[in-house]
Amino acid sequence: MRSYQEILDIAAARKGGVAAVLDHVRVPKTPEALAAIPGDRWLAEMARHIFQTGMSWKVVEAKWPGIEAAFEGFDVTRIAHMSEDWFDALLKDTRIIRSGAKLRAIQENAEFIARVDAEEGGFARKIAQWPAEDYFGLLDWLKDNGARLGGNTGAYTLRMMGRDGFMLSKDVVARLIAEGIIDKAPTSKPAKRAVQEAFNSWRAESGETFNTISSVLAQSIDG
Repeated sequence: MRSYQEILDIAAARKGGVAAVLDHVRVPKTPEALAAIPGDRWLAEMARHIFQTGMSWKVVEAKWPGIEAAFEGFDVTRIAHMSEDWFDALLKDTRIIRSGAKLRAIQENAEFIARVDAEEGGFARKIAQWPAEDYFGLLDWLKDNGARLGGNTGAYTLRMMGRDGFMLSKDVVARLIAEGIIDKAPTSKPAKRAVQEAFNSWRAESGETFNTISSVLAQSIDG
């Protein structure tokens, strides 16, 4: 396995310098700022990425003001207790993407957020306090307890909300394979553990965020 610096050098040679590689890396929020984000914004971001799955992101972005209005600002309590009449009305609402499965997932995620708020001292706080060294554990927690938050949906949600983490894009996976860490996209517990250990090692070596490391890995691959 190459060092972070060696992989950064590969990416810099491809992209025209270190500055170009690091130019668009998202800066994560502090744990305090992350913990202060209200539940409606978490639910909205989950909904955004659920709607984007299998669709053009541009379509979702164009419809987003209407989606926000249709869901009444993504009030967690209201959506968690959504009536069947409201659900049926949303299925006919042209402002949104009318997928019953996706609508139901948004309701279930409202229930998920409300449950964690009530039982564990706050959804945002739990995410903010989750150890960086177990980021895969956080992704698995979202997938196992939320609705349609597997794949990269949960990871995109966390990234956009400001939680530091790695993205297992096609190019990141290609670099992990090239380094001998895995031999295919990680789905098993041993493969996920190997990926987590690699990111932990690069983080300890470089002092960089997971956001930065995964971006560097992605840009080190020809494609």
